[in-house]
Amino acid sequence: MADIDYDLVVVGGGVLGTFHAYHAMKKGLKVALLEKDSMPKSATVRNFGQVVPSGMNTKWQEYGRKSLKIYKKIHAKFNITVRQEGSIYLASNEEEVQLIEELREINRINEYTSILFTKAECLSRYPGLNENYVKAGLFFPEEITVEPRTMIGRIHKYLQKKGLSIFYQSKVIECYALGNEVTTQLANGRMLLSSKVIICNGSDFKTLYPQLFATSDLEISKLQMMQTKPQENYKIPGSVLTGLSIRRYEAFAECPSYLKIKSKELLESPEKKWGVHILFKQAMDGSVILGDSHEYADAENIDDLGFDLNMEIDNLMIKKAKEIFELPTYEINQRWFGMYSQCKNSDIFERTIDRNIHIVTGIGGKGMTGSAGFAKHNINQIFNI
Repeated sequence: MADIDYDLVVVGGGVLGTFHAYHAMKKGLKVALLEKDSMPKSATVRNFGQVVPSGMNTKWQEYGRKSLKIYKKIHAKFNITVRQEGSIYLASNEEEVQLIEELREINRINEYTSILFTKAECLSRYPGLNENYVKAGLFFPEEITVEPRTMIGRIHKYLQKKGLSIFYQSKVIECYALGNEVTTQLANGRMLLSSKVIICNGSDFKTLYPQLFATSDLEISKLQMMQTKPQENYKIPGSVLTGLSIRRYEAFAECPSYLKIKSKELLESPEKKWGVHILFKQAMDGSVILGDSHEYADAENIDDLGFDLNMEIDNLMIKKAKEIFELPTYEINQRWFGMYSQCKNSDIFERTIDRNIHIVTGIGGKGMTGSAGFAKHNINQIFNI
């Protein structure tokens, strides 16, 4: 027997799917959220937990700024691990100083608060920062961090209290349209009927519509990260992004000097080879998460990325991190990798099948920051609100 009807079934309980469910509920719709595992286990929980609209281009910064408001609004009612301690980009040379000065001007025009810190101010605010590394910093006080391994579970609990139906360990094997309804078939034999389905499948391209994804421009990025043991009597406030981030993040591509500065970079460096840029974020237990790296494969060749950690990459990241911060300990407690999907030629992958089945994936590294704001826009589009 088919289950009761829903206005919307969302396939995928990660951050992108969850916020589609959230905004649909806010519009008064009856929503079911399906997650194939006991809890989300992919990119949503395998990241730094940095919500940094400052790193995005103008279009996605707007979504990210809306996301900040949404995170803070939910946290005011239900603890989802939000900490507002700001984000800083640390410039290590005069070229990077020029880029952060240009980004400050862009954000002034966009009316997004940023503060230029002197070298002395950076050293005062961030203990252990190497004075030979930092030249200046650009600080964004409105930005937040969350604990990625627990945040999404807490949002789910909050939404369940608001009436969201969540089905865990519910792998979807088929969606098909019947007139104005969509049948969602689960591997356990259950069926759900809904007016619409939104599929936010992350990097799972082998189950639903595999041929569509195999011929798309989607690619997978594999990122290595690690976490130190807790740092006793030591605190790094907020998110710390460094010179390599300045040279990589898309926000800086809008700076007038960006292309000229990028053209001078050595293409054969280990940092280029592995897509390394160094980030620091202290978790609530006092440990420091650092990374990360980027290896790529087309969606149909995801298995080529393997399931091992490349210790050459980890050792490079630790070496670069030690050049920036002198932490009380660099003893590593955990190492892992995450995988996210992104498009080569667009900012997100969207396809509509049979009018009422909508695929939304390939958000790339923008997921934690951009999903909440983008999902609001997308729900309005899909339901013509």
